[in-house]
Amino acid sequence: MMFYKLLILLGLLSSVLSAPAGNALNIKPSAGEPSSTTSLTSTTTAVVPSTFLLSNSPTTSTTFPTTTITTTSVSGYPFTPYPEPTLPPNPLVYPATDPSAPPGASNDPQVVPDFSPAWADAYKKAKQLISDYTIEEKVNITTGVGWMGGLCVGNIPANKNFPGLCLEDSPLGVRFADLVTAFPAGIQAASTWDRVLIRARGLAMGEEFKGKGVNVALGPMMNLGRVAQGGRNWEGFGADPFLAGESAYETILGLQNAGVQATAKHFIGNEQEHFRTQESSDIDDRTIHELYAHPFLRSVMAGVASVMCSYSKSQANALMSWKCDMNVDLVNGTYACENDKILNDILKREFGFQGYVMSDWSATMSTLSAVKGLDMTMPGDITFNSGDSYFGGNLTTYVKDGRISEARLDDMATRVLAAWYFLHQDAKYPETNFNAFDSSDNAHNRHVNVQSNHAALVREIGAKGIVLLKNEREVLPLCKPQSIAVIGSDAGPGKNGPNAFPDRGGDDGILAMGWGSGTANFPYLVTPLEALEKRAPQDNTQVTAYLDDWDVQKAAGAAVGQATALVFINSDSGEDYITVDGNEGDRNNMTAWHNGDNLVSAVAAVNNNTIVVVNSVGPLILEEWIENPNVTAVVWAGILGQEAGNSIMDVLYGTYNPSGKLPYTIAKDSADYPAQIVTQGSDNSIVDIPYSEGLFIDYRHFDAANIEPRFEFGFGLSYTTFEYSDLSVSTIPSQDPAEQDLITAWQSGKASPMAEGSSAALWLHEPAFRVTFNVRNTGTVSGAEIPQLYVHHAPGTGEPPSILKGFNKVEVDPGQSQQVTITLSRYDLSIWDVVDQGWQKPCDAINFSVRASSRDTRLQGIINVPNKLSCKFALVFPDLGKHQSIELVWMESKYFGLNFVSRRLGWDGTENMQDESKYIILLNLLRGEMLELEGGPR
Repeated sequence: MMFYKLLILLGLLSSVLSAPAGNALNIKPSAGEPSSTTSLTSTTTAVVPSTFLLSNSPTTSTTFPTTTITTTSVSGYPFTPYPEPTLPPNPLVYPATDPSAPPGASNDPQVVPDFSPAWADAYKKAKQLISDYTIEEKVNITTGVGWMGGLCVGNIPANKNFPGLCLEDSPLGVRFADLVTAFPAGIQAASTWDRVLIRARGLAMGEEFKGKGVNVALGPMMNLGRVAQGGRNWEGFGADPFLAGESAYETILGLQNAGVQATAKHFIGNEQEHFRTQESSDIDDRTIHELYAHPFLRSVMAGVASVMCSYSKSQANALMSWKCDMNVDLVNGTYACENDKILNDILKREFGFQGYVMSDWSATMSTLSAVKGLDMTMPGDITFNSGDSYFGGNLTTYVKDGRISEARLDDMATRVLAAWYFLHQDAKYPETNFNAFDSSDNAHNRHVNVQSNHAALVREIGAKGIVLLKNEREVLPLCKPQSIAVIGSDAGPGKNGPNAFPDRGGDDGILAMGWGSGTANFPYLVTPLEALEKRAPQDNTQVTAYLDDWDVQKAAGAAVGQATALVFINSDSGEDYITVDGNEGDRNNMTAWHNGDNLVSAVAAVNNNTIVVVNSVGPLILEEWIENPNVTAVVWAGILGQEAGNSIMDVLYGTYNPSGKLPYTIAKDSADYPAQIVTQGSDNSIVDIPYSEGLFIDYRHFDAANIEPRFEFGFGLSYTTFEYSDLSVSTIPSQDPAEQDLITAWQSGKASPMAEGSSAALWLHEPAFRVTFNVRNTGTVSGAEIPQLYVHHAPGTGEPPSILKGFNKVEVDPGQSQQVTITLSRYDLSIWDVVDQGWQKPCDAINFSVRASSRDTRLQGIINVPNKLSCKFALVFPDLGKHQSIELVWMESKYFGLNFVSRRLGWDGTENMQDESKYIILLNLLRGEMLELEGGPR
């Protein structure tokens, strides 16, 4: 526990130093940042005019009435576009890549695709296209036509030779359309830990979006599930940035391979539904980079066309620039869609993002958000059907008056058009053939069937994402049971069909997706009862069903004397505009819905072979019955999409040997999670949400605090067993000789330099180390295993004890062995240096382990980086004084201790050794309470 206290304190020291965004990070001026002479003095009145032409719309045009908006006049905002990151393509590891032909999917990817040539070609075409556009025409490319102003949930109007854009939800299928597939949710795809399958899902969804004439698919979603009860966690890929990043990367490659533009969302800090439009996410710079921004970096590396900024205010904390007095000024949070630091500096400069940033719907907060990095406002009006816009006529006026540079407007329009060209949507792309808002519109609803054979993929993803949590006495797979009792409403159909609730805003029958904008219509929904009844005749099994959750006595009566009792329970969540059973998007608690826990207990009391099947959007507390000896198995089915019943049956009967792994931790107590839903706040004021846990979310927190979970992250049983052996580590020579100096500097402990595309640089992400080992199937049936590689940085780095940095998936026949490789990059071994604003290798040799879950260690090793020189890691923190002067604590990591040297910087940067009492107390606290430290202040 003392070790954990040290880590937490060090993390707080690293984060509390920081100043919130606007330009809160104050690292360096970025594109579009106002000059120092900018003044906020006078006011002017702008008129929102205009007729917005529609593409493929039910009517030929829509006209917003003239609306007067009072705005703030600001003297000019200069703009210089970032240069495109360039590096000569290398066919071996950095091949020039078009989104229509990405590298093949692999569970141990070796290639870093180079989309720069394709982007450069797209930019050239886009610039040529707008070369004769007027200011108004360029503004129209950036401004949606307004809510319900076109056929799709978002629409950019036609403009000369540009036919406009259709933007449509969702991350699991085409929303508001018929004859489409309801795919498993993102969380189910992540549970497969299968890059190849995740890619296939993305490709299939992309084919359906394109077939319906959608230009921009509004997904994938990649927020991290910081809060276990978060309403939209099921849309994303779990609670670990590496797993989420790999899942987002493969999904985007698949979507864009089909020709549709993908959208990475929601950037950034959109981790709960309560107060999502009025909360300020207070996140330190290191946590942003290492956790919440990582999936977006991987999205950029996948060539993502667009990024959606979130509703939340982002209070992205970090160091000020190095100045003589070293003061930090704390400022209020800035809306994510006008946050210069995260949009311009991190996303466009540091990540080298070449596409466009769109707002979440009605998340644009001012015309000047264009200066701060927003390229497109959606759906166009300020609020739904308000008839006015922050862009449109206001943006036109700002550009004509010289307050916003026309060069910036050109950049905005060019980015939008370049993404269109990048995906080759200028070449015979299908017209939109459905009306998202009017299913009776026969003129536009052409009922194009895009389902193809995707149902088979849905069933496969569902089965391979199911996690077997418990299997006592090997009661699974089922082997010709004489009788089965099927208990619980979650096993059956909804009373009025699977689409009875708008946007799935209700929980009735089998739960196969959450609710909100991240949904699609079910073409059909296979229930577990239906699948089991279809299977039963093969074994002459008698099936008895009782689907009432509340009369537990009758439920127990149905289970008496049955060879097997299958109890189905669930838990639902979604987006905050729908409240279900008192749950405003986020879940109010972590217990099963519809009396589920009591139902399990009642059945288990009378049947000693009770198998529980859980369809849930996220973790539940299972303590009421999990240790009951009559509960012989638990099948964590998740949310499976339209083939739910068939996927469950495939696992229950062993048609597929379960290989899914948990993408989050299941705790014994909801209080064990490090962050909780913030539910208290005023209707009118900003609600501050401090991300005070920093890097320590989910399993990272459980490990550091030594809290025993019920089922750890990465856990999942199989119908067979595996053993690991013969670990080896080797260095892979760099394929980027032009950057050898940067590699050498990194090996010496120096941070990567600040530059365009610096965080996505090839030398950081190319294969650098190869970890190889064998996996042997020691059981009697074939199965797939998912080895996971966790890095363990030295305590002095302030990192969590274990961090997922690699995984693979291997199928092995009984008695056979397969060699497995997990490749690591320099980026995988780096931590974010908030002082130098780059990726830095920690000082010591890096320990790692290969595990079957985050707590099941099978092999251990060390990565020794060549040419390692001594280095130091800096923590920066403010004192408790009025002026918040910053002191530096230089900390040199040892294998069994820490050396501290403290100093105070004067105005001229020289050391000032006066008034050291504060950090002497700090060091004594560390030495006395947490670790026996070597040395001390000197």
